[in-house]
Formats: sequence, C-alpha cells, structure tokens
Amino acid sequence: MMRCESRARPSGGRRGARAILAGLLVAAVGSGCASETGKRPDTGPGHAAPPPAAGQPNGQPGARPGARARRPADAPARENAQLAPAVRTALAKKWGLVRTPLVAPPPPAVKPRLTTRAGFEVEGGDDGLPPVFTTVPTKDRVVFLTMDDGAEKDPELLRMMDELAIPYSAFLTDQEVGDDYGYFGEAQRLGVTANNHTLHHRYLPGLSYDEQKREICGQQDVIEKRLGKRPALFRPPYGNYNGDTLRIARSCGIRAVPLWNAEAFPDHMEWRGDQALHPGDVILTHFRGRGEWGVGMTDLVRSVMRTITDQGFAVARLEDYV
Repeated sequence: MMRCESRARPSGGRRGARAILAGLLVAAVGSGCASETGKRPDTGPGHAAPPPAAGQPNGQPGARPGARARRPADAPARENAQLAPAVRTALAKKWGLVRTPLVAPPPPAVKPRLTTRAGFEVEGGDDGLPPVFTTVPTKDRVVFLTMDDGAEKDPELLRMMDELAIPYSAFLTDQEVGDDYGYFGEAQRLGVTANNHTLHHRYLPGLSYDEQKREICGQQDVIEKRLGKRPALFRPPYGNYNGDTLRIARSCGIRAVPLWNAEAFPDHMEWRGDQALHPGDVILTHFRGRGEWGVGMTDLVRSVMRTITDQGFAVARLEDYV
C-alpha cells in the first residue's frame, strides 16, 4: 500500500518556507495523495486571504548578509491560510506538534478600542496615556503570543515559526540582545515585530524620571537604528510601571502597553485568573533556552501550542489588533 508521506527534505540555512511547502505539496501529489493535497485551500471565515505581496529589496536594517527580501508583516498568516489541511498537518508533524495549529480569522478591518484594564490605572492618569491591558477586546477565538528579552537566539525557532506560520511579537531588551540584532532582523523579515522592553530590564518605578526616560526612549532609539522601525508597543520589565513610565513612553512614540494574562513555561502555564485562555488573551514567554530551562525554544513552542490548540484557539498577530 502506498504511504502518503512527504519526502521533502528538512529546511537548512536560509531556505524559505515556500520552497519547503512546495516540496511537501509536490511530494504528496507525486505519491498518489492528490485526493488530499490537491484540494483547493480552505475558504470561508478564517481561511480566505489574498496572495502574499512582493517583498522589499534586500538590505533592510538589521538583516544578515545574503538574507532574502523582507516579506509583508502578515505574510506568514496569509501563507498558512492558503495551505491545504494535509500540508499544514504534515508541517505540524514535522515539528512534533500533537495537533495542527488552528488558523486565525482575517484581522479586523477596524482595530478594537483599547482601554486600561481595571485596577491597572496610575494615579493622576489621563485618557491620553497609552492603555495598559492583558486581553484585547475581541470575540475572535484568538490569543497573542509574545516573547521577551532576547537572550536566546535559536535559528530553529525562526524556521519552526515561519514554516508553521505562527505569529509572535518580540519585546527586546538591549542588554539581552547584545550585538546580535541580526537575528531579530531576520525574524522581522519573517513577519515578527520588534517591540520595546527597555535597555537594561530595570525595575522602572524605582528609577528617577530621567533614568526611566533613558531606559525607555533609549531602547526606542536602539531598535529604530538597528532594525529600521520605531516600536509602537512597550512592555515594562516585570510588568511594573508608574505614571512617569506611561508619560515617558507616550513621549517617545509608544501607543500601547500590553502586559499578559497567561505566562508560558516549557512544562506549565501560569494564569492571572482562572486556568483557561479567553478570546484576546496575551500570552507571555521568553527567549530562553537549554541553559536556563533545560529545553530548547522549539520545545517551549510545542508545549504552549498544545495548550492553545487544545483549548480551541488560534494564534493571531498582536499588531493586527492593536
């Protein structure tokens, strides 16, 4: 009996996800599996999407030598939406996922109005401060995956998230990233947004106004210089802030302050409330690897995706809603 297996070789170097996916499709059809992979991509809510737009020329700030042109920010989600179920299943199996990730619906035409979560207000605050939130107001069954700091720079994570088209947002600390902004330039080319997590990950309420400004606005300047785009989102270290923090963030271009409603570790989740995900929840995890957690970043993703998928959620791109 013929087995419907893909014979596409694993990715290597900078080989793009499109080539891998094409190989999977060709292999599946060639092996007599056209009845599955030959189907048209899913249509209807959560699946229809236009073809990816052409990438920009090489030479983007922060990109490594020889890197391909940067794709549009929503390119991974678009590509995922066009794949046949059998191909998505094959890719999930390749990366050791128990279940195939669900596909997020198209982003809203109008972004939800964000307000500061009750109990997270600052004394003397006003309506002009960036909203501080842990959950985006939406009825879509989506959650948002965010990763902090930037110490671990695992190339397998880039390949895994690109091939599976799982969007995530990075909140970078200059001290943790060090000299390797090229890694995050590559992540940015693949659709990841680089956001602000301060220069040195200090406890901001314990700093003077000028010290906070250096930490927040200084990192704005670093990311703009190294990656070519000034962040619009900011996450204070440890989730701690005061009125000065938000006023300074606003002064240097920050639009919103996403915290989190759940935190992912390789072997468990920690919850802010009940032990369940809700539409629009922001999930926090970190760029950490075997040295700290004993497992790699891909193991972490497998764990958190099992929770997300088992609870019936898809991962959406935070910047599409905020």
